[in-house]
Order: sequence, then C-alpha cells, then structure tokens
Amino acid sequence: MRSMEDFNRHNKEINENLTYWQNKPILQTIYNDFYALIGAQVDRSQEGLIVELGSGIGNLKQHIPECICTDVFPNPWIDQVENAYRMSFADESVSNLILFDVFHHLEYPKAALNEFRRVLKPHGRVILFEPCISALGWIVYGAFHKEPVAWFDKINPDGGPISDDRLGYYAAQGNACRIFRHSRKYRDLIGDFSITKVRRYAALAYVMSGGYSGRQLYPDRLYPFIKSCEKVLNHLPSLFATRLLVVLTK
Repeated sequence: MRSMEDFNRHNKEINENLTYWQNKPILQTIYNDFYALIGAQVDRSQEGLIVELGSGIGNLKQHIPECICTDVFPNPWIDQVENAYRMSFADESVSNLILFDVFHHLEYPKAALNEFRRVLKPHGRVILFEPCISALGWIVYGAFHKEPVAWFDKINPDGGPISDDRLGYYAAQGNACRIFRHSRKYRDLIGDFSITKVRRYAALAYVMSGGYSGRQLYPDRLYPFIKSCEKVLNHLPSLFATRLLVVLTK
C-alpha cells in the first residue's frame, strides 16, 4: 500500500529534483535532447490522448504541450493523479502513452502492460525511456545510483488486477533492458504488443553531468564536444549504452 512514507519519499525526491533542475542548467540542455528523442516517436497520425505516466517535475509538457501529465501523487504542475495499474482513461482513448524513467518502478510490468493495452487505441504506442545496462551501464547504475539494478531478480509475472494494498516503492533499473532486449524470454509479459523500436544510447553527456544530484564532470561549454563523442560510442552499445528507448505498438 502507498504509505505516508512513500508519499513523503516521492515528494521529497521531486522537490529536490526541481531544485537541481533550476540550478543546474546542463540538465535542461541534456533533457531537451532526451525529450526530442521521445517526441520523435509520438504518433500524431491518429486522434487520441497523449499521456505521460509518472511525470515527476512535469517538463515534458514544454515539448509536447498537449500531453496530459500524471503522477501517483498530486503536485501543482500535474494534470491528474493516475495509477499505472488502474487508469481512469476510457478504453481505447489514448494514442500515445509515455513513461520516462517510470517502467523500472513498476513491480508488476505485465499488469501495467495489460492496462496500457486497455486504454490504447488500435495501433497506439507505449514509449519508454529507461536506463540501459551495458558494461558502462553496470558501473553507472550499479555503483553510483541508489536504486538497484536487480538484473538477476525474478520479475513478477502477475498480470493483475493489482489492489492498492500490494503497491509500494519498487525499483529495478535493469527491467526494461531485460524484458525488451530479450523479448523471447519475456514474451508472456509483453503479450501481443509489437516491439516497434529498441534503441540504445551512450548518453555520455548525461552520465558525466552527474545527473540531478551528482558532481558535474565537465564545463557546460564542452557539451557539444561530449555529444560528438556520443555519436562514436553509440556504435558500441554493449559497452557504452546507458539509455534505452523502447516503442511498443498495440
């Protein structure tokens, strides 16, 4: 069950991230590039709602103004509160569902995907942007991130429905990489979703920025140079990828 402790932890992290965002300009530059990658995958060819689950500090709306920003707890910049396992949207009403660093917090991915399937229109998309576990990813997320990679943990196969008393804080940074890069093994979790795209990115500029709370390892003026290095490292994703883009189509 989402306890007061969960509520306090969630809001503490969000408010800390908002402070870092306002005082660390390189983050805004980096995330603009991430949002551009996500926005390029949004299918606007059909009518329907564009929804982000787990919007955090709500910055996606600056890039996709029509996006409905949601989270599990209210904040002034959140349009509405939503539960990934039991959303308020009508059947086949959503054209694009976006999750940025949210999927690895879903303890019951099969149940969530079943709910996504319900609300998505035919040919609707789920767009995920997640940690990627490569050689560098193991170091970045395993040694320097507070959330577990949980690469060898069992992924819960429960397809739902998920009652509120089974909800709580969960993180497994390796889940998206495990499920969608090894889709045959996890076909039962994915169901009849088509995996339209799986792309891995080095995202070196992000790693060396220290993220929200870590120490920045390069001056802002070197950002273009770091981005040019990324283009080379992107060709060796098993070694250097730290970010994963996944697009699923109903």
